Amino acid sequence: MTTTLDINRSHLITALHHEYEFLCHDDFDPDVDPTPAEYLDWLNTCTDDDLVSESCTDSTYTLDEYITNWL
Repeated sequence: MTTTLDINRSHLITALHHEYEFLCHDDFDPDVDPTPAEYLDWLNTCTDDDLVSESCTDSTYTLDEYITNWL
């Protein structure tokens, strides 16, 4: 994980959780979607590589940009 920001695991989990809460606001289906609290619990079990993968970042939309947008 190469970034220019000082990103740690906690930052990434918080950013992913913020994004999920935002997405759930208008498009949440309790029959198939985990609650934000359940999603946060799941994020805490993920490896660092899994967390980066969950962010869907790449060379076009970087992890730095993702963290800046969602943290």
